[in-house]
Amino acid sequence: MKLEIKLTLVGLLCVSSLFAQEKASGYVYLDHNGNGKRDKQEPAIAGVTVSNGMLVTTTDRQGKYMLPVSNDNILFVIKPAGYSVPLNRLNQPQYYYIHKPSGSPELNFKGSKPTGKLPELVNFALEESKEPENFTALIFGDPQAYTPQEIDFFAKGVVSEVESTKKALFGLSLGDLAGDDLSLHQPYIKAVSKTGLPWYNLIGNHDMNYDAVTDSLSDETFEANFGPANYAFNYGKAHFIVLDNILYPDPRDNNGYWAGFRKDQLDFITNDLKTVDKTKLIVLAFHIPLLQMGGETTFRPQDRQQLFDLLKDFPNTLSISAHTHLQRQNFYTAKDGWRQKSPHHEYNAGTTSGDWYSGELNAQGIPVSTMRDGTPKGYAFLNVKGNNYTIDYKVAGQPDDYQIKIYHPKVVALGRNTAAAIYANFFMGHQGNKVMYSVDQGEWKPMVYEEAADPDFIQSLGRWDNADELMAGRRPSGAEKSTHLWKGSIPVKLDAGEHNIEVKAEDMFGRIFTQKSSYRLEAAKEIK
Repeated sequence: MKLEIKLTLVGLLCVSSLFAQEKASGYVYLDHNGNGKRDKQEPAIAGVTVSNGMLVTTTDRQGKYMLPVSNDNILFVIKPAGYSVPLNRLNQPQYYYIHKPSGSPELNFKGSKPTGKLPELVNFALEESKEPENFTALIFGDPQAYTPQEIDFFAKGVVSEVESTKKALFGLSLGDLAGDDLSLHQPYIKAVSKTGLPWYNLIGNHDMNYDAVTDSLSDETFEANFGPANYAFNYGKAHFIVLDNILYPDPRDNNGYWAGFRKDQLDFITNDLKTVDKTKLIVLAFHIPLLQMGGETTFRPQDRQQLFDLLKDFPNTLSISAHTHLQRQNFYTAKDGWRQKSPHHEYNAGTTSGDWYSGELNAQGIPVSTMRDGTPKGYAFLNVKGNNYTIDYKVAGQPDDYQIKIYHPKVVALGRNTAAAIYANFFMGHQGNKVMYSVDQGEWKPMVYEEAADPDFIQSLGRWDNADELMAGRRPSGAEKSTHLWKGSIPVKLDAGEHNIEVKAEDMFGRIFTQKSSYRLEAAKEIK
């Protein structure tokens, strides 16, 4: 432990020494003609924040900033509301400058090329944008393609649905953009560019350089392809903070990874929030959820607590994560270290790869890839209204209003009690939601919340296990307990024939969703 402390102090001294060697400066300016260069008549903009990934400064009255840099820094402007940043031809936001004079170290997947001497001025262009306070962002969880074929599944099964969408202002992918093969970052970028939206990205554990010897070098390829792994931007009355929350190698045993933050990342959050109006909606985006799952310390506790401490004076907050290939709503209260009366909501998003591109093939020849909790693969829309929000989950290949999956027997014996039940998987639901059902437009009855495996998903596994011939594709993973499943009894003392079921559910935002189904009652068949 003493050795570790000494090494940390030496490292901090080295960083301080490097920072003292050089200072970057430049202007944030209004790029009237969009050529990416500051022309004589283009004014600089005062009061815009710029960062080196740890420190955050604000441009002065002349629109100028100054920041220390080391031999491994990315400088970036924090996009203010009412402005846009330039995009490259693949719709990637160009808001940063990589400063790595010697380039990245030699790794299995290439990082940044040597950038050479620091320019005299590192300027950042902005363009004025009519940006509404009420807007929508498109959210993708874990595209995570391991092969070119899976990139194709992602492009055809998800991206094609939202190409040229008018609904969203920008998009954000929540990590695991590729599945360990970082050469697939470029095909991923090309695929997601077809949305036609400015597209932001964050790093997942499958986007890392696994041959890196320290955590600070595990994002070299990600940085070369996407820019900084920790950054921020503003839209309307919302402030987004995008973070790398994977510690690699795991500091506990130098084996695998752990969820948490380095000190420089926490410093960035601290310094960034000092510049943010406390009435804004703070949206934190990272890959691994904050939840301590199954009694396992999956997130370094002191890092989560420090994050919660930093947010204590911001009454409007939301976290969004992915990683689990499940969908759930997590709420953090005082017992978790949250320091406000109202719980902190984390949306742990369903994924665009679903259960890693597994399962039976649909009409397009794409794996249906239902997740282990019964959530169909899909994507989300984050709807921001001032400093409030709602979230819509869109099942890929289904209508917008498909929010509940109903499971029950097709035919039941008339008048005979049965252990079978009506199940409702409310994809965006959580314990405490009100879920009701009615049969034949009769009395509405409450359904009972139950954390259990989704029976429809279990049935899909049975089709693979009982098939006489090998099925195309890959068998899905084993079932996990769903956190959005409700159960009701099947009425059997009705007339023989068809009976209609309707389920309605109210989400955390007070919105009502319905889904219908039917079953048949037949006279019981006697055993001869």
